[in-house]
Amino acid sequence: MKLLTGLLAAVLLLAGVGASHAVVRIADDRGGRIGTYVDKYQGLRTSGETVIIDGLCASACTIVLGAISPDKICVTSHANLGFHAAWDFGANGRAVTNTEATQMLYSMYPQAVKRWISARGGLTPRMIFLKGKQLQALYKPCYLDAQAAMPAPKPAAASSR
Repeated sequence: MKLLTGLLAAVLLLAGVGASHAVVRIADDRGGRIGTYVDKYQGLRTSGETVIIDGLCASACTIVLGAISPDKICVTSHANLGFHAAWDFGANGRAVTNTEATQMLYSMYPQAVKRWISARGGLTPRMIFLKGKQLQALYKPCYLDAQAAMPAPKPAAASSR
């Protein structure tokens, strides 16, 4: 019986070692081409990794909100999401809003994020930022903040005898 219990304990221990918790941290991502981010986040979604938003995630980077399950996303107090309309280069190299791409981008966001964007006038050429308490009301906080806020343990006092 002890041998069976020992084997069971060893199997459970080894199973736990294989189940690592991989994490991807987003800290200073200003975005880019929508297709690049769709591809990137599809791979991330299938990997099952957790995403920590710990700084700026703007423009196409915000696709992460629709591509990754909300239970796999957490935000720190430094998280800052920037939203704007999608655009292309027009005549003379000027940015021109791409209505189709903007609608596609908007459709990717979860309902709570869509409501937040709509309450601020929708996706326009002007960047709007979701951060602080408003963002933390939509996504769970990361434990990094809790660990950083904890005071460092004090060294044991030396005894004087």
